[in-house]
Amino acid sequence: MLETSARLLRLLSLFQARRDWTGGELAERLGVTTRTVRNDVERLRELGYPVEARPGVAGGYRLGPGAALPPLLLDDDEAVAVAIGLRLAAAGGVAGIEQTSLSALTKLQRILPSHLRHRVESFGTHALAVSTAAPAVDPETLTTLALACRDHLALRFDYEAASAASAASATTTRRRTEPYRLVHRRHRWYLFAWDLQRADWRTFRADRIRPLGPPGPRFTPRPTPPDSEITTRVDSGVARATWRYTARVIVHASADYVRSRIPTAIDVQELPEGRCAFEPGSDDPERLALYLGMLGVDFEVVDSPELVTAVEQVITRYQRAIGAAPAAG
Repeated sequence: MLETSARLLRLLSLFQARRDWTGGELAERLGVTTRTVRNDVERLRELGYPVEARPGVAGGYRLGPGAALPPLLLDDDEAVAVAIGLRLAAAGGVAGIEQTSLSALTKLQRILPSHLRHRVESFGTHALAVSTAAPAVDPETLTTLALACRDHLALRFDYEAASAASAASATTTRRRTEPYRLVHRRHRWYLFAWDLQRADWRTFRADRIRPLGPPGPRFTPRPTPPDSEITTRVDSGVARATWRYTARVIVHASADYVRSRIPTAIDVQELPEGRCAFEPGSDDPERLALYLGMLGVDFEVVDSPELVTAVEQVITRYQRAIGAAPAAG
């Protein structure tokens, strides 16, 4: 059986690891009786920890919010994970927390056992942080988005949507949304939400969101896609947003065939008669024309004059190449 002081630390660690515990679960974890658990809970309360008790069959204990931050008890792997996370946060991504992250990391390293300190320091001295051009997100905006997702609160914001051709021609629109998920992809934060004006799911870059007042009112959550589908949709939206030119293409092959030859983030729609359709994109229409030629099957270009012109230029160039080639002996 653990000594009382060690047992109290273990009990506090359990409360931090999970929100709700029954008396029986705590007794089993600590190897004591439920009466001893009740006595230990009272000792924690005397030390200032607001342990809440719920009576009844479904009752139990939980650590409530208090006026002071309780000691954070971490095992070895958790301590290393927190230290690495703080080091990555110090490299940027969320505006204004770089110095705070470094300060917290310094405090953590001072109290780490020597064998853990060496692990963390080795990561810091030998891991190279690659700088990205991704803009940093205002932490207050990120917190507002996360709370709105958690509490199902409607969100109004001004959204700066940069033109596909030039960020200088960005336009700002006012959006009314029901937020559901925050997604971190490719060094940026995105909000996945139901756009009330467009009656469809939309992906918004968090660094371009300017909330208009506090979130609210509360909305009734609608059926949402599974998390795996949400990340796929965000990836697809991110890919399309970076292209200057897009086109709808009908391919004379099955959707499975096309999926095996294109990035997974692009959605492919099955069509009758063994055909399918998808919307590829590129900054250069001629490069897109060459890319489509590498599919190895017939395709049709729908509503994209830039791509049609590029295909004609590629055809003309190849015809000249055939005409200039020496005749076979």
